[in-house]
Amino acid sequence: MTVFDLLLLVVAGFFAGLIGFVTGLASIVSYPALLAVGLSPVAANVTNTVAMVGVGVGALSNSAREVVDTGPRVWRWTAYAAIGGVAGAVVLLAAPDGSFEAIVPYLVALAALALLFQPRIRALAGDRDLPRTFSAAVFVVAVYGGYFGAGAGVIFLALILVCSSESIWRASILKSYLLGVANLVAAIGFAAFGPVHWPAAVAMAIGTAAGGWCGPPVVRRIPAGVLRIGVAIAGFGLAAWLAVR
Repeated sequence: MTVFDLLLLVVAGFFAGLIGFVTGLASIVSYPALLAVGLSPVAANVTNTVAMVGVGVGALSNSAREVVDTGPRVWRWTAYAAIGGVAGAVVLLAAPDGSFEAIVPYLVALAALALLFQPRIRALAGDRDLPRTFSAAVFVVAVYGGYFGAGAGVIFLALILVCSSESIWRASILKSYLLGVANLVAAIGFAAFGPVHWPAAVAMAIGTAAGGWCGPPVVRRIPAGVLRIGVAIAGFGLAAWLAVR
């Protein structure tokens, strides 16, 4: 891998980190970039998961108070995300290729649809929090995040906005944090047992950390309705891309 390739991955990582925090669609930038510099699909997948840890690190360093202010429940969600991330890594390393690929576009499209109609769904739920549903869903989405993760941020964002009364600002932070936990534990497994390309992972992680750090102030300035609808539309686009791919 040349110096130019590594610089390309740093730049791609920055935009992946920023886009990932704002929309939850980091992998639509990072994964193709890793393929473009010559990594195989499996190596690109595990390397991408390792690099995506940088998004959570960067975002958390600029929004740690918001995560702590969520209260004791955030530690329960952290445990579910960590266990799910481990399970997803095991699936990727042990299961046949393409185990989740058939249903992934539908999951992302469903999340995008939930985001689009989130105000109506919340009204039908009487604006009540659904802690048990959310806790179980965190585990399931973390499994997918540890396995592949494209669109996992969109799904997490939709779940938080539908299952709780959190604002989209706080939901974006919690989404990034929980996905970062799933990525971190999966990355530890991949570091031990997976074909991680470490120069590529480090280069991209530098970029994703910078992009993740820039994410919170950007989201704070975007009107909530515009952000929610924009992420939903991007989610539909990602679902279509995954279906075709």
